Amino acid sequence: MVPEIWMKPNSDNFYKCISGRGNASDRGNVTNGYLLVHANGGLNQMRTGICDMVAVAKILKATLVLPSLISCSCGITDIFNWNHFVEVLKNDIDVVEKLPPEFASVKPLIKAPVSWSKVQDTTEILPQLRKHKVIKFTHPDSRLRNNKLPSAVQRLRCKANYEALRYTPEIEELGKKLVERLRDEGEPYIALHLRYEKDMLAFTGCSHNLTDSEADKIRKMRYKVRHWKEKEIDSNERRLQEGCPMSPREAALFLKAMGYPTSTRIYIVAGEIYGRNSIENLQKEYPNIYSHSTLATAEELEPLIKYQNRLAALDYIVALESDAFVYTYDGNMAKAVQGHRRFEGFKLTINPDRFSFVRLIDMLDDNLISWDDFASEVKSSHQN
Repeated sequence: MVPEIWMKPNSDNFYKCISGRGNASDRGNVTNGYLLVHANGGLNQMRTGICDMVAVAKILKATLVLPSLISCSCGITDIFNWNHFVEVLKNDIDVVEKLPPEFASVKPLIKAPVSWSKVQDTTEILPQLRKHKVIKFTHPDSRLRNNKLPSAVQRLRCKANYEALRYTPEIEELGKKLVERLRDEGEPYIALHLRYEKDMLAFTGCSHNLTDSEADKIRKMRYKVRHWKEKEIDSNERRLQEGCPMSPREAALFLKAMGYPTSTRIYIVAGEIYGRNSIENLQKEYPNIYSHSTLATAEELEPLIKYQNRLAALDYIVALESDAFVYTYDGNMAKAVQGHRRFEGFKLTINPDRFSFVRLIDMLDDNLISWDDFASEVKSSHQN
């Protein structure tokens, strides 16, 4: 019998709902024009932006050109299995590697997507597409996702994201190897998404559990980044308002209170953890800590190590396949993996209630609550 701490939540009979296989004849043989896309941001912003553009291409009856990446030194085919993408969507939209020769010299009309309502109002954009034949969308980083969508459009976006977008065989195969190594003794593992990284702490202004020197370094970093508008931040107040990523120590005590034994294998989904003693606070409670750099050999990582987004794709696979995914701060990776795990059958995903947890742990540290009462409160507030 599966222990309660590893059990999947009740799916309430929800199931995968994506657009059907369809028929290529459904989309017709004539295109209204071509869409060029410059995908930007990190891995998961790219995923969402690409899927949005698939839906836009469908609405406009346009042909999608292989997207380019503007924030990555690698190409899209270095991250994603583009042949698989084209094959899965062949009955929904046309996808081509490059513009046909007759349009290669056409100066594209530059557009920045603003809202789904503007995209769906084809009276504005469709005549422009038919006239110019080539439109280039810049910065499609999730700007469309927050609007209400027709179910057919949402289903196509899900199909693109969860079935069409696959990583390259090289990344997928290494990801499967890491999962096998984590489970080599038949034990389940946790994928822990820690955001206790220097840039994240500098951006949020969170310095809990850091030394004065470390806190000063991230404060200076925040002031150096011009496009970060907020400079003066009260770290304690931000933490109490659920605005800080959990520290490794807080994550360790959370997992312990939830009942995960100290022998649990934990895969860290994150960059370098900041702070001299930060990761040690987690290892004190959970010594079996792993990451892609400790599970994979140098030779296996060599093709990926130069490109952060390829390493992020590797972490994505291990997080997606984990027995429990715990994310300690909201963000693009956390949201992407959470959604994908729900799509794959409501796999166990835990989002700690940081608002109540930081108050409980402060009470524990001040000896205002016993460990047993602390653990009981944590468990009761995170039941499936």
